[in-house]
Amino acid sequence: MTDAEDRKPQSDEARSAFTPPAGVAAPAEGESSTTSEFAVPEGLAVPATGTESETTSEFAVPDGLEVSPPPPDGTEGSAFSTPSTYSAKQPAAFTPASGIPLVSLAKDVPWQDRMRTMLRMPVTERPAPEPVQRHDEAGPAVPRVLDLTLRIGELLLAGGEGAEDVEAAMFAVCRSYGLDRCEPNVTFTLLSISHQPSLVDDPVTASRTVRRRSPDYTRLAAVYRLVDDLSDDETHVSLEEAYRRLAEIRRNRHPYPGWALTVASGLLAGAASVLVGGGFLVFVSAAVGAMLGDRLAWLCAGRGLPEFYQFTVAATPPAAIGVALTVAHVDVKASAVITGGLFALLPGRALVAGVQDGLTGFYITASARLLEVLYFFVGIVAGVLTVLYFGVQLGANLNPDAALGVSDDPLWQIAASMLLSLAFAVLLQQERSTVLMATLNGGVAWVVYGAMHYTGDISPVVSTTAAAGLVGLFGQLLARYRFASALPYTTAAIGPLLPGSATYFGLLGIAQNEVDSGLSYLTKAVALAMAIAIGVNLGSEISRIFLRIGSAEKRRAAKRTRGF
Repeated sequence: MTDAEDRKPQSDEARSAFTPPAGVAAPAEGESSTTSEFAVPEGLAVPATGTESETTSEFAVPDGLEVSPPPPDGTEGSAFSTPSTYSAKQPAAFTPASGIPLVSLAKDVPWQDRMRTMLRMPVTERPAPEPVQRHDEAGPAVPRVLDLTLRIGELLLAGGEGAEDVEAAMFAVCRSYGLDRCEPNVTFTLLSISHQPSLVDDPVTASRTVRRRSPDYTRLAAVYRLVDDLSDDETHVSLEEAYRRLAEIRRNRHPYPGWALTVASGLLAGAASVLVGGGFLVFVSAAVGAMLGDRLAWLCAGRGLPEFYQFTVAATPPAAIGVALTVAHVDVKASAVITGGLFALLPGRALVAGVQDGLTGFYITASARLLEVLYFFVGIVAGVLTVLYFGVQLGANLNPDAALGVSDDPLWQIAASMLLSLAFAVLLQQERSTVLMATLNGGVAWVVYGAMHYTGDISPVVSTTAAAGLVGLFGQLLARYRFASALPYTTAAIGPLLPGSATYFGLLGIAQNEVDSGLSYLTKAVALAMAIAIGVNLGSEISRIFLRIGSAEKRRAAKRTRGF
C-alpha cells in the first residue's frame, strides 16, 4: 500500500465533522449524548484547587457553597423547592463599612424611654427581649399576653394618655413576657398589636376598640405602676397576677364623689374669675353658675345625650347669670363671671393630647383629637352665643373692657391660680399624693406668665409658651422620678393659662355684630391654646436632654421621615 493510500480516509465516518478528535475519549455505548451547555465537556480535566491553576472562572462555585448531587430517582423538583445547589452552610460574615451598630439600653432609666427608643428602631436592629416575667420553659400563651396588652392600652388611651406613651406601654408588656417582633398600633378609638414569632411563622394579630373615654388619673397611675412592675427584673408578676391586678384597677371607685366634683368645678370657675379682675361677688356668681352647668351636664349625660350637647348646656348657666347681673344693674363685672364659667369647660386636656400626638408623628390620632376639641368648642360657643344674643336683645350693656384689668395684688393672683389648679386636679380624679405637686406647678406657671406678660410687657403668646414649657419640663421630671405618667403633673397646672377671656371677648364681639373684633379675639384664643400645647410638649422633650437614656442608638432611632 502506497503512502497516498495510507492518507486516504477508510470510511465516510472518518470524514465526519463530529468525529471526536484524537486524544478525546468517545462516549460509552448506550449513554445519552445530550448534555447541558454549561456542563464540563467530557474528557476535559478540571484542575484541582491550588495545584494546576489559581485562576477561577466567574461562574465557578463559591467556596462556601456545596454542590449537591441530583436526585437519585431523576425526578425534577418544584419551582418553590430548595435548589439543589443550596446548602445550609453560611458564608463568611459580612461587616458593613460603618460597623455593626451597638445597642445598649441602660436598665436604670425609666421603661418609657427604653421602650420608646426600641419602638423607633427597625425590627431587625432591636435587641433580643429578655423575658422578665417568664416562670416556666414554655412561657405564657401568646393570645393571652396580647389580650392583656390590649386591655392595658385601652385603659391608658381612655384615660387621656398620648398615643406614643400607649404604644410604649404595650410594647413593654409584650417584651416583659418574652414576645419579640411585636408591633403595636394606636389610633383614636382602635388598638391593635401583631406578633410574628419568626419569618416563616404566621403572625398573630389582635385588636380592641375604645368606646368611652373618661379622665381618671388615679386609674392611669395604677396602670403605670402595673407596667412598671412588669418591666422590673426584680418584681415577678405572673400572667394571672397581672390579670387580677388589672381587674382590680377597673373595679376601683373614683377617689372623689360626685358632689366633690361639682364643688371643684365651682371653685375652678371662681378662681378663674378672680384672675381676670373679679371680686368676691364675682367669685360667688361664677362658682354658682359653673356648679349649675355641671349638674345640667350630668343630667344630660344620664339621658344619653352626646357630649356636644352636654357642653352646650353646661355653658349656658354662667352666661345667663352674667347677663342677669348686668340687666339688674348690679355693680359687678359680668364679663369676669362668664369668663370664669368658660374656664371650667375649655377642653385643655384633649387639646394638649392632640397637639402632642401630632408633634410625635401620630397624625391620624392627632386629627381625631383636634376634631373632638373643635366640636366641644363649637358646643360652648353655641351655648354662650345663645345667651349673649338674648341678653343684647334685652338691653344688657356688656362691656368687654371691664374684664381686661387684673388684681393689683400679685399674691391674690398666685393664690387664685393655685386654687384653680387644685380644683382642676380634683376634676381629673387625680391621686391625693399628686394634687399638691400639680397645685404648686400651676402657681409656678402663673408666676412665669405674670412676670413676662404683666411686668415685662411681653406678648401673651410668648409668655404662655414659656410658662407651659416650664410646666411640661417639671411634669416630665416628676414623672420620671416616680416612674409614672406626666399627665397628673401637667394637665391641671395649665389651667390658669387657658384662654377663657379671649374666647369670651370673641363671642361677645360676634353677638354685638362686631365680627372683625370677635374673630380677632377668637384667633388669639386659638393661638394661646396652641401655645399651651406646644409649650407642654416642648418642655417634655427638653426634659429628656437631662435624662441619661444610655443608648448609642438614641439619635438615629429618633430620626423622622423629614416629610418624605
